[in-house]
Amino acid sequence: MYPDLNILSDLDQRKRAGRKSLAVLIDPDSQKSQKAEELISLAAEVQVDYFFLGGSLVSEDRMGALIALIRKHSNIPAVIFPGSAYQIHPSADAFLLLSLASGRNPDYLIGRHVEAAPLLRTSGLEIIPTAYILVDGGRQSSTAYLTQTQVLPSDREDLAAATALACQQLGMRLIYLEAGSGAVHPVPEKMTTVVGKTVRLPLVVGGGIRSGDRAYGLFQAGADLLVVGNALENDPQLLRELVQSRDSFYPETLRSS
Repeated sequence: MYPDLNILSDLDQRKRAGRKSLAVLIDPDSQKSQKAEELISLAAEVQVDYFFLGGSLVSEDRMGALIALIRKHSNIPAVIFPGSAYQIHPSADAFLLLSLASGRNPDYLIGRHVEAAPLLRTSGLEIIPTAYILVDGGRQSSTAYLTQTQVLPSDREDLAAATALACQQLGMRLIYLEAGSGAVHPVPEKMTTVVGKTVRLPLVVGGGIRSGDRAYGLFQAGADLLVVGNALENDPQLLRELVQSRDSFYPETLRSS
């Protein structure tokens, strides 16, 4: 852990400065050690901003081993993006406390959070209350299947914006639009724009991002942080293209510093 690091404050400052961010999502259960090590080293080389760690069935032992590998090969913060409330590991830097706001299953709005609360309190992790909004990506995501919740239609940016606004009013600190792992279609740029203009919170977008052009379009539409995972398993070098898209939005003052 980096005790002086505050991930949420960092995201807020980046948003105010007009800086875009990129996170690499790694599922500890799907990554072999050598492959994960290569991806982590590449991410460090091109200066990715964050690692997001999680999956549907992650064991604590594998989470700890992956974080240790990240510490060995990079200085990039590790943020747990949990598939369940029990994917808690104290050696990470932060934990996204997800509330599945697009669905109506009480277990994923508050139920699992109650169960995890004592563990999170003693973990020492920075806890980031996050509105998790699933958007139709053209195929059923594992999250939608496991949580038995509906997704928002991809053409209903009004519903997405109202949901995000309600979450902001409830005190959440991050908005996460998710098309799902391996989505056929990413979150639409129009939806990203409408949500970004409706709320003042950092806006995270993930799922179905397979090219630098797509990343550029979502950044331009208003995303503050993009999360990419599946596409990098097949083509790790895509990360260089994604970083170029991110860096094209750096303010001139930061480019010259």
